[in-house]
Amino acid sequence: MSTISRTGIRLGGVVALHLVLSFSLGAQTDAIDFAELRKAYAPKLEKNLKENIVKFWYSKSLDHKNGGYTINFGPRGESKGDGTKMIVSQSRMVWLFSRLALLSPESKDSKDYLQAADLGYRFLKDKMWDGQNGGFYWEVDSAGDRKLKPKKHLYGQSFALYAISEYYLASRRHEVLDLATRLFVLIEAKSHDTLYGGYIESFGEDWSQPPPGEASYMGTDSTFKLMNTHLHLLEAMTAFYRATKLPLARERLLELIDIESNAVVRKGLGACTDKYERNWKPRLDSDYARVSYGHDLENIWLLIDACDAAGINNYPLLDLYQALFGYAMKFGFDSKKGGFYDSGPFNRPADNLNKTWWVQAEAIVSALYMYRMTGEPDYLSVFEKIYGFIEKYMVDWENGEWYETITPDGRPQGDKAHAWKAGYHDGRAMIECLRLLNSPTPPPARRLSSPRRSRPLPT
Repeated sequence: MSTISRTGIRLGGVVALHLVLSFSLGAQTDAIDFAELRKAYAPKLEKNLKENIVKFWYSKSLDHKNGGYTINFGPRGESKGDGTKMIVSQSRMVWLFSRLALLSPESKDSKDYLQAADLGYRFLKDKMWDGQNGGFYWEVDSAGDRKLKPKKHLYGQSFALYAISEYYLASRRHEVLDLATRLFVLIEAKSHDTLYGGYIESFGEDWSQPPPGEASYMGTDSTFKLMNTHLHLLEAMTAFYRATKLPLARERLLELIDIESNAVVRKGLGACTDKYERNWKPRLDSDYARVSYGHDLENIWLLIDACDAAGINNYPLLDLYQALFGYAMKFGFDSKKGGFYDSGPFNRPADNLNKTWWVQAEAIVSALYMYRMTGEPDYLSVFEKIYGFIEKYMVDWENGEWYETITPDGRPQGDKAHAWKAGYHDGRAMIECLRLLNSPTPPPARRLSSPRRSRPLPT
């Protein structure tokens, strides 16, 4: 049985909490054969993706009357009306159908998914793009005729860039790439912070600065920079750079890698926080001194993917990945039932014990990435426990899709689809895990941490 040990590592003169995964004495040092892992889990992931997630969204969300997607369904998948259309969830569905189209490009399903992606892409371009000022509105009505929230926020722009870049990779249509490039140039001109790095996030409809004290569409002070926004700018820039290979896109990708692996990491904690002033001074007042385990786990694998896209080595960041994963394990993991809790205060167990769908989705991807990278069986154990929790509690096999939240007493809560819940987190998790399992088998993993006896996994 593998175990976790706690070690202090000095980084830049500061002792950081660092949880190093290691074997107990006498444990096997060889990683489980990936062929066996693929045989055990690929069918489960395929079924979850095709028979649960994709079946739900493809059958329910395509709005052939108005364009785009209807994303407004209750706990059993029942319609709650047309709903509004918000840039984040509309873009996430364009991304999902584009990525599905790339899985088997010559199949009939791929052509259907490409048409579904085009339905959303045309709605973004024709109804949500601001023809006068550029950029995408935050929210419009179901037909796209009324601007309900016309201001600009980089969280929304990032998902539009992510979706359009992925749609170009699936369609190879030059006009799609032109729009992605146009959006990138606009973001660069209006939002990139040449003084402090990263991106200014919140703007008026005409890209003007909001008045002091105004709340942004993300519910925070409009002057803040967020780890969350920059995390999704990282994934968007990764896709855009893969689509274009523009030197400036790679430069911005490297900047975002630096931010997500450094500026947002609290070095003495081994975890990230979300709120920052423009100069990256962390805001830890009020209730900001909290750790979102899902964002930290998502950050790990998005950084790995971004480094791969940029052509830089991930191993110099391995100690960071282990620290972030280890902190989430120590304070946020349910080793009995499986799954990660929502969030918690610094250096104390989670106090928000809900388990949300997106956290479990990002956690299984992160665990599988870390297992491939290190060969440490603890990561594989986490992957297996989380996926077991997902299949037992989170997947609604009767009505489709995943439940939004599982409460501490095991009850499902929440709607299946709304402005913040589309098919992106869970669909992407299945696709990404299948890609990792089906990619060329990694070389025999060498144990990267010290072979020393340590305390068992936290319970």
